Amino acid sequence: MTEQLPTYLSRALSMALHPLVMPLYLVALLFTQTSFALFPLKVKWYLGGAVVLYGTLVPMVAVAALRYFGKLKDLHIHDRRERILPLLIGAVAYLVCAFVIAKVPQAVFLRKFMLAAACCEMLCLVVSSEWKISLHMTSMGAAVALLVVMNSLGMTQLFSWLLWSIVAAGLLASARLYLGHHNPWQVLAGFAGGFILTLIALFWL
Repeated sequence: MTEQLPTYLSRALSMALHPLVMPLYLVALLFTQTSFALFPLKVKWYLGGAVVLYGTLVPMVAVAALRYFGKLKDLHIHDRRERILPLLIGAVAYLVCAFVIAKVPQAVFLRKFMLAAACCEMLCLVVSSEWKISLHMTSMGAAVALLVVMNSLGMTQLFSWLLWSIVAAGLLASARLYLGHHNPWQVLAGFAGGFILTLIALFWL
């Protein structure tokens, strides 16, 4: 049992920081710790609903449907060649989310992050045709970049959240390596790709 504990913890961490649940953390953070908290409740429901729907539910249902119809061997999608269609669906879903959010001009920052997420999905899509990049770490890199930008722009005081996100990224990287799903280069490439693309999207898109 003691020998299995690191495996259980690594799997639990991988689930808690899964790319499909990261949008949920984003909504919770924005609507409690930033100026988004001042938005009318109706607007919050609209924005939050869009992020959860297109960032979590649509990709989740798509993966389940692909598994049901035999297009995926398992829901973890360890085979990089099976990632292509789910990543394409995810990229389109994030683009649609950005379009929906654009109807609220005050939420331009959130719209940019959805575009950043779509760019991250496309990066993984392109790379996965030849190499197995870490999707978990790409998502984590995007999250860290988001907090870096929010702190640098003075949107709110989220320095402690930034520190915790960096710690979480390190723990997640260790978990993915321990489980044997990736090698160090795949983990590093995922984090760096998500971080850089998100910085570019938030500042220049």
